[in-house]
Amino acid sequence: MAAMLEVQDIHCGYDGAPVIRGLSLEVQEGEIVAIIGANGAGKSTTMRTICGLMHPEKGRILFRGEDITHSPASENIRKGIAYIPEGRRLFPRLSVQENLELGAFTTSDKSLIAGRLEEMFTLFPKLRDRRSQIAETLSGGEQQMCAIARGLMSGPKLILLDELSLGLMPSLVEKVFETVSLINRQGITVLIVEQMVQEALEIADRGYVLQTGRVVHSGSAGELLGSSEVRKAYMGL
Repeated sequence: MAAMLEVQDIHCGYDGAPVIRGLSLEVQEGEIVAIIGANGAGKSTTMRTICGLMHPEKGRILFRGEDITHSPASENIRKGIAYIPEGRRLFPRLSVQENLELGAFTTSDKSLIAGRLEEMFTLFPKLRDRRSQIAETLSGGEQQMCAIARGLMSGPKLILLDELSLGLMPSLVEKVFETVSLINRQGITVLIVEQMVQEALEIADRGYVLQTGRVVHSGSAGELLGSSEVRKAYMGL
């Protein structure tokens, strides 16, 4: 059976400077797959290219068997891919509920939007309490919850999560990863880029290690957690 997401030998960069050099990976339906690597390895560029904010110069990207190599991000959202970027990128002067409703731009069905809102408020009870609060006044953890919920409002099959733990207090990081596992158990496939390597691999099924725009290691999460090379390079162990 074909993978839900197939990235085949992509090359891309910025202003002629290569960042991704022949990268290939795949994500099976129902999996959590982690991408790990040092700063500057090309992790976020990979995510931006998959979601359609950038397009590769070479290679192909397939989503559920369909070639989306040159599809724009808005079209990929409609196809079932949600992207939660590094830094959350909320609409700061809008309320929590307004941010979530904007995430449902793929549908005009008011009853469907209302149902998804209720699902988000059940998944993130704090957002129900903050539904009328302006997004920029939320705590870092609450903003991250709002960003994830906004992505889920489009009803995705695959969610791309870029550096969820960035800027969060350690006490909130565990909660964020628990939420990712819960989202996955509800039937959403997850591709996650994360600087908290051990925490990401502990919830993942498989992982890829990027170095200067290339995959240098891949395997089950257990294999990568047990690798002395990965532990030394990325976990400080």
